[in-house]
Amino acid sequence: MNSIPRVLIFLAFLLPLFTTSVYGQEDPKEIARQYMEQAELIMAETKAMDDARELMVTAADQDTTFIKANYEAGRMHLATVGKNRAVKYFMRVFRQDPAYRFDIEYLIGRSYQYGENFDKALEFYNLYKKKLAGKPGYQGKDKVDLATVDRAIFECENGKEFVSSPGEFSIVNIGREINSEYEDYAPVLNENEDEIVFTTRRREDNLNENVYEDNKPYEDIFTAKKAGGAWSFAKNIGPVVNTPYHESSVALSADGSTLFIYNDDGGDIFYSERQPNGEFGEKILLPGIINSSFEEKSISISKDEKTLYFSSNRPGGFGGLDLYRATKDSKGEWANVKNLGPKINTAQDDDGLFIDYDDVTLYFSSKGHKGMGGYDVFKTTFDPAKNEWSEPVNLGYPINTPDDDIYFVSSKDGKRAYYSSVREDGMGYTDIYMVTIPEGLKNTEPVVAKPPVEKPPVDTTAATTPVVVTPPVDTPTTPTKTELQPLKYVISVVDAADQTTPLAAKVKLVGARDNVIVPFTPLGDGVFEFNITNAKPKDYRLSVDVDGYVFQNVNVKLEGASTEGKTMERKIAMRKLVVGVSSILRNIYFDFDKATFKTQSYTELNKLEAMLSQNQNMVVEIAGHTDAIGTKDYNKYLSLKRAQAVKDYLTKKGINTKRIKAVGYGKSKPLASNDDEQGGRELNRRVEFKVLQN
Repeated sequence: MNSIPRVLIFLAFLLPLFTTSVYGQEDPKEIARQYMEQAELIMAETKAMDDARELMVTAADQDTTFIKANYEAGRMHLATVGKNRAVKYFMRVFRQDPAYRFDIEYLIGRSYQYGENFDKALEFYNLYKKKLAGKPGYQGKDKVDLATVDRAIFECENGKEFVSSPGEFSIVNIGREINSEYEDYAPVLNENEDEIVFTTRRREDNLNENVYEDNKPYEDIFTAKKAGGAWSFAKNIGPVVNTPYHESSVALSADGSTLFIYNDDGGDIFYSERQPNGEFGEKILLPGIINSSFEEKSISISKDEKTLYFSSNRPGGFGGLDLYRATKDSKGEWANVKNLGPKINTAQDDDGLFIDYDDVTLYFSSKGHKGMGGYDVFKTTFDPAKNEWSEPVNLGYPINTPDDDIYFVSSKDGKRAYYSSVREDGMGYTDIYMVTIPEGLKNTEPVVAKPPVEKPPVDTTAATTPVVVTPPVDTPTTPTKTELQPLKYVISVVDAADQTTPLAAKVKLVGARDNVIVPFTPLGDGVFEFNITNAKPKDYRLSVDVDGYVFQNVNVKLEGASTEGKTMERKIAMRKLVVGVSSILRNIYFDFDKATFKTQSYTELNKLEAMLSQNQNMVVEIAGHTDAIGTKDYNKYLSLKRAQAVKDYLTKKGINTKRIKAVGYGKSKPLASNDDEQGGRELNRRVEFKVLQN
């Protein structure tokens, strides 16, 4: 077992002093050099990439001409989190010395792909292919082979197709009761969905005194119960199951009586039976021929517990991890192991499988098949009459993304599922999400791209307030009373300085409660058209991001589709990140009378962190405000605690503490009267940020 590396103990004391000293110096190149030295010291002694990444990012932003620091900052982003942010650092390298790395265009393409900017990714992948064609004999270690590039191009084309036709899936973070600021993944649930077991690398309640070589805690298995529709706060499953090594939950029987566990010390599968006291007992090595001298990483058991499905990288497969099936023999041991065949397995990894309660529908994640990057979730159905599996179907966007989407488990009725994903409302790294599909998972159809639609130009000088435009009733295309036409919600994104200059923005409109994505069509010049097809009015959250501008998350209530076919137009004016600009963080919510975040807050917090990460010279004030209920001193204390909570979240994400000033103003700066709740006190309870330096 690894103990805490000495270099990390040393750096825990060194870095605060180091940070203070270098910021007092004037030469940014010298500051960058010192930060890079510290990052290289960490990587020479450990594999703590998260710690090294933040130092490399600081070095790169202190000296944008420091090619090595910028390359390493980008590489570390691709290897950890914020993969889409690597573009900025790789592009600095590319512009200054395109020959620094043979594969630099490929790396830029990867980062664009993770950011769902598929057209830019394709541009750089094709640039790299031209380089390969021009130097067919090149054999350097920084060469990426043609097959890998073609696969990435294939994924981008798939991504464009999937994103153009998002499924009506509600994908909601399962909540702070389960997820943490660290990796949380591999959820398994019982048939009643009132117990969840999952794997986490959180520090709190972890049984391991030491950390792994990456300076994070070892994997531990946690569990939680649901009562009254709400999850209890997760707790460690205990030392009987967890050991000083990595443990991961891989399956739970339908009745919740048997837990299957992957143990990293040997790469084998164990099981644990629930005891009369409700706790799980000692781990027992799975009997039979499931385990081998190779890795068996995931398992799923049929409801009757007579068939087992698992992944393994044993010889004789089609490449990487393959999926297998086994049955229980008369002795109660697992036997008759059979590869699921080339229709299911690919030359890439196929893992994270789940056999549905109907015993014929199999969900699994694959890096092969028709995916958009990383692991994508697929489904296939077994036909007993033909003794074969159907062609796997990608579950589509937004369930799948260019990053890893894996460990997908379905509910009995097929209307809900739980899985691990990296998303913008995440609390840390990988989080666990619940997917709700009203028509049921088994009824979903393969994603088919919508044909391009030519749209007439839209007047981008429209008023800032929504305007309803109704087509003439005497047109030949007027629908009958029973036909509903989508509400067209047209957004124009402009610079606030002149209210006319269009901006290339990243926009998204989702249901405020269910996170269902509304499809849109870009019309050019910063104009986007969303089509609202639901019949009833609904609350939405519109997010608009432009580099160098204050992000906006706007809560809007829109009426549904109608027989008239209405159009609503709205202008979003974006303000540049100049000194003095401020913004209210409307979507940061706290528990009553506390400074703890509600689950709904993390999208806004992550937007703020991304803005600070992309603008490394920016210093901000985080200001907390309260309503007039309570004493002056207490309100000032509470508002400061809430501002400090925001600062703490940002610093844990790697933002330098010197760039954030937390202030509590209490009730001294109201926006509205405190005479009523909805129109006044609710508006006054807020957190704001203000740019102090940029």
